[in-house]
Amino acid sequence: MSEELIAKIYNTFNPYPLTLTEEDKALYVKCGEVRGDENIINQLGRRIVNSDTNTYQLYVGHRGAGKTTELYRLRNYLEKNGCFVVYFEADLDVDINDVQYTDILLACTRYILEELKDYSKPDNLLGWLRNRWNSLKDLALSEINIEKLSLDLQIPLFGKLTTTLKGVPSSRKIIRQQVDIHMSSLIDSLNQFIQEGKKNLPDGKTKIVVIADNLDRIPPTTLHGKDGVTNHDEIFIDRSTLLQQIDCHIVYTIPISLVHSSRANQIADVYFFEPEILPMIKVRERNGDRYDPGVNKLKEMITKRVYKFDLAVDLNLERDIFENSDILLRLCESTGGQVRELIRFVQTTLNWIDELPISTKSVQRILSQSRNTYRNSVDHKDWEKLVKVSQTKKIVNEQDYRDLLFIRCILEYAELTLDGEIEKWYDVHPLLQETEEFQQALEKFKNNVSTI
Repeated sequence: MSEELIAKIYNTFNPYPLTLTEEDKALYVKCGEVRGDENIINQLGRRIVNSDTNTYQLYVGHRGAGKTTELYRLRNYLEKNGCFVVYFEADLDVDINDVQYTDILLACTRYILEELKDYSKPDNLLGWLRNRWNSLKDLALSEINIEKLSLDLQIPLFGKLTTTLKGVPSSRKIIRQQVDIHMSSLIDSLNQFIQEGKKNLPDGKTKIVVIADNLDRIPPTTLHGKDGVTNHDEIFIDRSTLLQQIDCHIVYTIPISLVHSSRANQIADVYFFEPEILPMIKVRERNGDRYDPGVNKLKEMITKRVYKFDLAVDLNLERDIFENSDILLRLCESTGGQVRELIRFVQTTLNWIDELPISTKSVQRILSQSRNTYRNSVDHKDWEKLVKVSQTKKIVNEQDYRDLLFIRCILEYAELTLDGEIEKWYDVHPLLQETEEFQQALEKFKNNVSTI
């Protein structure tokens, strides 16, 4: 019985986003009250539903905070309120480690075409592709004679183009050059396709919304010869006009480090709205004390997954599933409020037990491994910066701090004050605070303060 239950629980903790299925909805836990009153429906959804003109909005958060699950909630809300939604995971079509704005626009084109093809004629878009095909004759897709294919068979070729763009680095320059040179005609053809599609949407649908997920995973790099300009700046700010020329509502996810850069004001200016941020679940107060409401939300996530099975309903979470309440609390606090990390931690501990409950030793083992991973990601020069963040709960507007934010060594939190203010603050990942390097830097910091 125990082995069977362990296997069932293990698979319930697969670290995938919760989608729109009834089964997944039953596992969802509302966390807005411990995220500074965050609510994606109010922040993004109602702007789209209420607006008579297209909106181009940015959604931000740490990897693992639960953005994709929230975007599925947004999609569900929009579809119930007159919107035709095209959702896609951008990292399936672009190489996250080498991406340009052209890649994103091609991915948008591909998915809009595939999802809207039953409501609009794709002739102009496919004509654009046919006109480019001869210029791409040296690529891996050259064996296809596009002129001999029916329209239905030509539509998937945009997918082949993005697949080649992602999977064949040697072909990227040629594809990007062709797209860049002919960008204006591509966008014109795409918008004609969208405009006709709007007129023929299913009953009750009046708006088209594109959600481009996983662009937040693009790592920051400084572009050669551009005086400190990063790839994030280039894609989402310097080329923002192109990202906003598609004639429909769009939600782009962007890297969290970008909204803490010196160009933060420009982002709000060029997109009209400030980026909406999904903070971490608050599990500790600013003074380091445990924040029980946040921890209880994480425990609720575990409970819903464990008790999904009749085999487990009579078992006590803090005695029969976990060895004791202390180790459960330790596990929750050690995530820093990262949902995916919580799910991964629980699943991995199950590999180290033969029978329930989950032992203190198995939890400590997983936390130790994760602590070492975080430690290895910190450069020697950055320990003092981390200590400074832990003491001030603020970050400095410098690239090193943005990099630490991007790799989740620094986590962002939010609180709603009694007078309605949203207060943002920052802290170092709890596991990093346990390392010898952090403690040594902290002692040095305190000694320096005491001598002032």
